[in-house]
Amino acid sequence: MYWNETKECMKREELRELQLENLKHLVSRLYHDVPFYRNEFQKIGIMPEDINSLDDLANLPFTTKQDLRDNYPYGLFAKPMSQIVRVHASSGTTGKPTVVGYSRNDIAIWSEIVARSMVCAGADSDSIVQVSYGYGLFTGGLGLHYGSERLGASVIPMSGGNTEKQIMLMKDFGATVLCCTPSYAIHLAEAIEDMGVDLSDISLKAGIFGAEPWSESMRATIEEKLNIKAYDIYGLSEIMGPGVAIECECQNGLHIWEEHFIPEIVDPVTLKPLPYGEEGELVFTTITKEGLPLLRY
Repeated sequence: MYWNETKECMKREELRELQLENLKHLVSRLYHDVPFYRNEFQKIGIMPEDINSLDDLANLPFTTKQDLRDNYPYGLFAKPMSQIVRVHASSGTTGKPTVVGYSRNDIAIWSEIVARSMVCAGADSDSIVQVSYGYGLFTGGLGLHYGSERLGASVIPMSGGNTEKQIMLMKDFGATVLCCTPSYAIHLAEAIEDMGVDLSDISLKAGIFGAEPWSESMRATIEEKLNIKAYDIYGLSEIMGPGVAIECECQNGLHIWEEHFIPEIVDPVTLKPLPYGEEGELVFTTITKEGLPLLRY
């Protein structure tokens, strides 16, 4: 099933043309609207008009988490605060948090790609989605919440914790999709057993899990204990939040929404792009984001 079949089934050649168009626009915006990037481009002698193919992306500078911290809080924003409708931030446990700003269009794109992602996991407008990710500055809760609403599903905005109440409302409200961290899904499954709740009284069919590393053995545990299909969703706050990529029903790798994000795999030592199939460091460029567009992050 597809949420946006035109975009999701775009021919590769058409996708690359769209990526190049968006990349050119991105570089122009960064040069003219973000002093940090203009300075970085000038250091290496790059101008917006030098971008003529997707291969030219490899000539552009990287952005690091330290760059975000050095420009805390709003120094890398490409829009004035009058056009920023929401701010999220990392926990900042190792220093100042990394701050992310979203324009109204960013929020619309984010909810759209989360809706797409949920359809990949089997959700639809009849789904009842229990969002048990944390809300607040963390992107997980609100990301899945707005994406579920965009899909037309019914949302139970539980946030995290309060496990017994989570289970009671999961049962009473007939939740069919659970969104939380995989470790919390296992905790819920164990609590269901401890509380003596009959699994047949719970309507869950699928789980969308992310925000932390997890393994195939954890997936197997979740699927067995909750009798659901468990899907991996990927994202990071600086790039957008949850919904950058997700598994489909095959559960055999993540699908990246590439008209919004260009992925590269680079050698962690030389920082040169690696050929298809090689392992390296994952780097993203956000080619449609307005509030905090990031180049080769």
